[in-house]
Amino acid sequence: MAVWALGLNHNTAPLDLRGRFAFALDQIAPALQGLRNSHARHPEAALLSTCNRTEVYCASDDVQVDHTLNWLAQAGDVSPAALHEHTYLLQDSHAARHAFRVASGLDSMVLGEPQILGQMKDAVRVAEDAGALGSTLNQLFQRSFAVAKEVRSSTEIGAHSISMAAAAVRLAGNLFEDLSRIRLLFVGAGEMIELAATHFAAKSPASITIANRTLERGEKLAGRFGGEVMRLADLPQRLHEFDAVISCTASTLPIIGLGAIERALKQRRHRPIFMVDLAVPRDIEPEAKQLSDVYLYTVDDLAQVVQTGQASRQAAVAQAEVIIDAGVQSFMHWMGQRDPAGGVVPLIQQLHAQADAWRSTEMARARKRLSKGEDVEAVLDALSRGLTQKMLHGAMAELRAADDASREHTARAISQLFLRGKPPGPTEE
Repeated sequence: MAVWALGLNHNTAPLDLRGRFAFALDQIAPALQGLRNSHARHPEAALLSTCNRTEVYCASDDVQVDHTLNWLAQAGDVSPAALHEHTYLLQDSHAARHAFRVASGLDSMVLGEPQILGQMKDAVRVAEDAGALGSTLNQLFQRSFAVAKEVRSSTEIGAHSISMAAAAVRLAGNLFEDLSRIRLLFVGAGEMIELAATHFAAKSPASITIANRTLERGEKLAGRFGGEVMRLADLPQRLHEFDAVISCTASTLPIIGLGAIERALKQRRHRPIFMVDLAVPRDIEPEAKQLSDVYLYTVDDLAQVVQTGQASRQAAVAQAEVIIDAGVQSFMHWMGQRDPAGGVVPLIQQLHAQADAWRSTEMARARKRLSKGEDVEAVLDALSRGLTQKMLHGAMAELRAADDASREHTARAISQLFLRGKPPGPTEE
């Protein structure tokens, strides 16, 4: 069984290319079904898609890396050659190490950020519900979660980290002298918007408004911050009211166009607008950045801000890597045990088969004696003795037949197997 991971992230691909491979949570199950059905072996598969990465994890006895690349390229409507330039491919222990690092926040744009772990758990849940997860990937991800938990509890990897939301507040503070006087608009009502609203609300802005497709969800979030809610359809007409706009939706197309921004600036008499587009694909048309009174930042633009303080956490990174190394070795040991060529699974299966054969023989003998009306206690005693003799016969025969040179080794092996490590006594001749 082999494991491989194919992906692209903020280090290997520009934002617009990543946007082509962004999958909403409800799109992952059908995507996995399409991937598995297109492969003759129907591999185990999971798909992780966030603002900063899209990764496909697969497990099968038939490695089909090119097939996985072609499938992902087709999903993003780009050529395999163009996609290949921006992807990374990892197999077996390297794939496991990568998954463990991702879950622990070591591969994130914001070092140690905790969101990725929840996103990974969501991806695994969807894969499991879709029937795409088997024992190998399930082990990989469960061990990823355990390693991530140990990293976060045993190191300071997340200490003093600056989140995307905190970085947005810092940038807004560079533009506006007093954040308590600005009017804020948040577009969307998901986790990223909730985090951003929490950080900005701490600065006591003049007002907070939530624009969302569904008013019910927007009202719930607005209620937490004493804000108001508006329909997404009303955004173009009301954009001029706001000094700062933070957007993060699952839309596949921009929802704030250049024309709407130009009209808003005119109504504002060219007072500046601070805009943060946290969505992948983009929510705000990138051409808006060329307007002199618009200060537009994307997730990639925030990268330099969130790097602050990472150098001081390098000791925690080193500690985390030690934990990850141990996790990788443990996973590969588990994989090795399952390998028919050199693992113990076939032997375990043979042992179970032999034990079942012994049990069946003794059960048949016991039923026959009971049908003759023999005493139940005597039959049960004979059954237990028969099983005991069969289980011990091989060990006793090997012990008696061993020569002087091998008898001590045989005795220790039998002691380990049957006496759970108690030191063996003198062997019988």
